Amino acid sequence: MLDLIQAAVLAIVQGLTEFLPISSSAHLILVREFGWSGADDLAFDVAVHVGSLAAVLLYFRKEVAIIAGAFFKRPRSQDARLGWFVVVGTLPIVFAGLVIKDLVADLRTVLVIALTQVVFGLLLWLADGLGKRERGESQMRWSDVLAIALAQALALIPGTSRSGVTMTTGLLVGLTRTASARFSFLLSIPTILAAGTLATKGVIEGGTPIEWLPMLVGIAVSGVSAYLCIEVFLRLVERMGMTPFVIYRLLLGVVLLAFAV
Repeated sequence: MLDLIQAAVLAIVQGLTEFLPISSSAHLILVREFGWSGADDLAFDVAVHVGSLAAVLLYFRKEVAIIAGAFFKRPRSQDARLGWFVVVGTLPIVFAGLVIKDLVADLRTVLVIALTQVVFGLLLWLADGLGKRERGESQMRWSDVLAIALAQALALIPGTSRSGVTMTTGLLVGLTRTASARFSFLLSIPTILAAGTLATKGVIEGGTPIEWLPMLVGIAVSGVSAYLCIEVFLRLVERMGMTPFVIYRLLLGVVLLAFAV
């Protein structure tokens, strides 16, 4: 089991990489390479997902409240439409996760993650350069949502990055950097909830005793780091673009390839 320092470090890694377009799975692989086998602890995985979910819900609390209210009071409004975008946009990854979860587990290798870091990093660079970046999330069409939803399902491949691939597709269909990021973060709410529910089921079925103090540290630290990550990223993304993250992904891919060969 993790000690408190390891729990805090892993929670920071998870909280930051959950929302930046650089892949949390790739970074947790690196952590395991340094001998922190507790990074595979399923109960702790649930804890850091709870923290990340709390962070994104807190940050978008006004939007979530407006969307939820619109479903019942103004079902034909733009807010309700955005809510349906989020719901429909989540369905492919949930369905794919249930169908191919065993295959995905077999792909959790350093080599696969190294390759996806590079390939999807280059796609992010192309999308950032070629995208028109002229529409907000409220101006999305159903065709845009479908494209982003199908792309999000690719995030089941380790190293792809759920936030990275959804932002990439958002840019390609013409969303601004901020809009593609905001919609990606809104999509994360039901996606993290679904993943956390599945992981919780595994914890319950496994029957492994839980050490609560590292879990509580994981929830708190991942929540704070995830909230700060969302705040800073949305403030800076239009100005700095995706290039820093592309460079980081390429460098990380090279490092992981060194481990794989």
